[in-house]
Amino acid sequence: MKKLLCVLLGPTAVGKTACALEIARYFDIPVVSADSRQIYRNMAIGTAAPDPDDIRGVRHFFIGTKDVTGHYSAGQFEIDAIEVIEELFDTSDIALMTGGSMMYIDAVCNGMDAVPEADPETRAHVAEIYAEEGLDKLRGMLKLLDPDFFAKVDLKNHKRVMHAIEVCLQTGMPYSKIRTGKKKQRGFDILKIGLQLPREELYERINIRTDKMIAAGLEDEARKLYPMRECNALNTVGYKEWFDFFDGNTASREDVARLIKRNTRHYAKKQMTWFKRDTNIHWFAPGDTDKIIELINTELWTRKQD
Repeated sequence: MKKLLCVLLGPTAVGKTACALEIARYFDIPVVSADSRQIYRNMAIGTAAPDPDDIRGVRHFFIGTKDVTGHYSAGQFEIDAIEVIEELFDTSDIALMTGGSMMYIDAVCNGMDAVPEADPETRAHVAEIYAEEGLDKLRGMLKLLDPDFFAKVDLKNHKRVMHAIEVCLQTGMPYSKIRTGKKKQRGFDILKIGLQLPREELYERINIRTDKMIAAGLEDEARKLYPMRECNALNTVGYKEWFDFFDGNTASREDVARLIKRNTRHYAKKQMTWFKRDTNIHWFAPGDTDKIIELINTELWTRKQD
């Protein structure tokens, strides 16, 4: 029988953690996290990392395992997560992965192109150009180096523009020629399960969770991380807004809370736009755990008959 990876996904604050815990306890299996920020240490409050008391008895992978100063990519997550998932299949026919990071989920389900990482010198060179001459200069460079990718990329996203230039300079090839987009074949089947809520209900959950984060000490957590604010891991909603406040660019703590809520809503909308493109996702409400477990059992039974 082919093994089954269940992928529980959805927008931020929709209730993935609680649902994943019910599924994990029912099948007596661990949880593989696909969250590009919960993987970092010392960011537990701002990333809504699972509370140790809540997840007691359920083993979790990729929670608080990386330092915020380190570089970690979706491509590396693909390698690390596939290794863990394959090991889990040694003792079970089913594995569970959950998260809302679109690129991390795609990396495991579809695979990433083997895009080479830029060396520190190239990365520092591109960063220096950005710091001294701005995004317009980088856009001009990308247009010359890779006009095809220039026509597709979000030119307001300086990190994507910078990454493409780094790869072009590192390899001497256009970034678009290296990105094949070809789906990789896995040694297991994938069942995608999505959680969704009406927009207003989701937004209310985001507002409530933000207030709870602030009450739990998000400001203090952000202040401790402030000296490392240039790290990519901290280019994250919930921290950027506090960093602006510490820099004197935001008038009050009330404004910080309002901005975090607004920016989190924007991110949730972006997540849902991404996920809705995937017609293979089975959608449920967060409270439909019994129905989700029934679907998983049906998929497992079907594979046993094949």
